[in-house]
Amino acid sequence: MRWDDFRRSDNVEDSRGDDGGGFGGGGGGMGIPIGGGGLGIGTIVVLGLIGWALGIDPSILIGGAELVNSGRHSQQPYEQPAQRTGAPKDQMGDFVAAVLGNTEDTWTEIFKNGGQRYSVPRLRLYSRAIQGGCGFAQAAMGPFYCPNDRRIYLDTSFFRDMRDRFRGCSGKAGEFAAAYVIAHEVGHHVQNLLGILPKAQNAQRAAGSKAEANRIQVLVELQADCLAGVWASHSNQRWNSIEPGDVEAALQTAAAIGDDRLQRQTQGYVVPDAFTHGSSVQRQRWFTIGLKEGKVSSCNTFVAAAQL
Repeated sequence: MRWDDFRRSDNVEDSRGDDGGGFGGGGGGMGIPIGGGGLGIGTIVVLGLIGWALGIDPSILIGGAELVNSGRHSQQPYEQPAQRTGAPKDQMGDFVAAVLGNTEDTWTEIFKNGGQRYSVPRLRLYSRAIQGGCGFAQAAMGPFYCPNDRRIYLDTSFFRDMRDRFRGCSGKAGEFAAAYVIAHEVGHHVQNLLGILPKAQNAQRAAGSKAEANRIQVLVELQADCLAGVWASHSNQRWNSIEPGDVEAALQTAAAIGDDRLQRQTQGYVVPDAFTHGSSVQRQRWFTIGLKEGKVSSCNTFVAAAQL
């Protein structure tokens, strides 16, 4: 992925300690187990999103899930870290600021062409734990978007976990896969600005069953995947940012965090009614639609689902 020419965003809030580090390793933080009964990245991100969608503190859901997770990780005391604002100087922080800056420029142009104004989100880098607009966030939650304060939260261990646990998510192609994850969270911000998230939240609260609420959440997540593809399409047209192998790495990442794959890894079988992010095939399909079409209008997963 070519990102050296991306503008660095000043909307990064760096609340990390001294364990920042880069893609090459180093640094502290809690690893996220994928197999062996552990919580997968997608599963934990789901818990965070379900928390805000249903008005539940995500830490309560995460805490309960961690109890089931055989106590593999010891909890460390929380201390509110110092905060620095602006583009970080370390390798990983510079990459995050570059990708966020590029999403800002891309979505500003897309909104402008549609006669609207894009209000940029902020992104908070943290390690271990932090208090935010959606409650107490732990590193185990992985990246998530909080609509209450319009911030994306990203712990410093996430990209290392992608590199170590997802095959192919290393090197230049791995950078694009990491950018896809950030763009997915920015996609949730776009949904919030367009009024989609509040409507989905109301629909979930009115749902007659957990399965129906999950179905709505899947549509929200697949649309965010599609919007990430829209970003990638426009970014590539203007900055020629996509290199050979990049799209394959992003699709591999989308497949790796599909609900069906995570369920097979954690419990040995698949329960479609429990899906909250979509299957591997669905996630790959909607990212590809956004990438090929390059239009927000092509990402209406709700209409597509109604037509099935």
